[in-house]
Amino acid sequence: MKRIGIFGSTGSIGKQALEVIAENRDTFSATILTAHSNHDLLIEQALLFQPALVVIVDEAKYGAVREVLEPKGIKVLAGEAALEEAAATDLYDMMMAAIVGFAGLRPTLAGIRTGKQIALANKETLVVAGDIVMKEAAKNNVSVIPVDSEHSAIFQCLVGESDSEVEKIILTASGGPFLGRKPNFLVNVKREHALQHPNWNMGAKITIDSSTLMNKGLEMIEAKWLFNLHASQIQVVIHPQSIIHSMVQFVDGSIKAQMGLPDMKLPIQFAMGYPGRIANAFPRYDFTRSAQLNFEPPDIRTFRNLALSIEALEKGGNLPCVMNAANEIAVYGFLKNRIGFLDMTEVIEQAMNKISFIEKPTLEEYFESDAEARNFAASLIRI
Repeated sequence: MKRIGIFGSTGSIGKQALEVIAENRDTFSATILTAHSNHDLLIEQALLFQPALVVIVDEAKYGAVREVLEPKGIKVLAGEAALEEAAATDLYDMMMAAIVGFAGLRPTLAGIRTGKQIALANKETLVVAGDIVMKEAAKNNVSVIPVDSEHSAIFQCLVGESDSEVEKIILTASGGPFLGRKPNFLVNVKREHALQHPNWNMGAKITIDSSTLMNKGLEMIEAKWLFNLHASQIQVVIHPQSIIHSMVQFVDGSIKAQMGLPDMKLPIQFAMGYPGRIANAFPRYDFTRSAQLNFEPPDIRTFRNLALSIEALEKGGNLPCVMNAANEIAVYGFLKNRIGFLDMTEVIEQAMNKISFIEKPTLEEYFESDAEARNFAASLIRI
């Protein structure tokens, strides 16, 4: 029985991870659940899965959660620091790192330093401080198994292969709901339009990132650290059907691709069950049905977030951290109808130009850069 600590259990990935656990009760148990503020769902999940510990970050909700769960023998903690405290316990074997955004960095590092396996769904952890995170993982002999469908695909393609034989990786992108659109259309895009992803069912933040191609840019930076690659070895192609999740091209020209229907439960289950595979009843792709798989280059002149991400990837230092922080604020502003769709890119670009560049930041300097970029971006949006 593998004990899973789900950090971010009320989000899209966390909920699907619990579905996988529910379907495999003889293989997995959920022993830690955490949520930011959705205390009603957290209570519901805890009553169903009976974890040893839950964390509600919003301290105003602590009393309500504690009142229901502590009589059931479930320990309840509250606050940001409680996430790290929970991550440092011996109550779980693998962390499902599913907290959205920069907030996932500290608990993930705490889990790594405690020697826990990490199923990483929080790409921002590596975008912000990939050098530090991966050094800590190597130091503590910790496996970091990606949950993003694209990185899971690359991970699976690399099993049994030599790192030195990789020529490049090819990350596929659906293109989001605005594939082929130009700025004169995008200037009028509203929140409800951007949240309608054609293939994937995801949380609001990652769905907006997908619509701007920022998500793919973040994935490029994450891939650099996960697979020890140079920027020149990472390519993005648009693949609207989302059947090929990503590919690896080797030095002999051979290409491996990992394929399947777009369903996040598959990479979640793979990460939790690795190194084995677990049988399931998920729908299968049918090759006998007439279908086309299309590919095209991304339009980085229109979707400039991807161009900004490539700049951050190539320059490194604290620039990806600054970009990520400004993006989180910009997405928040867009979701609150404070700024327009194209304004998000302007906010991010101004922050990248404004915040001082640090070539080799310490962990503390990453946190300082993040705070400075957030404050600057918020001042532009007037949050």
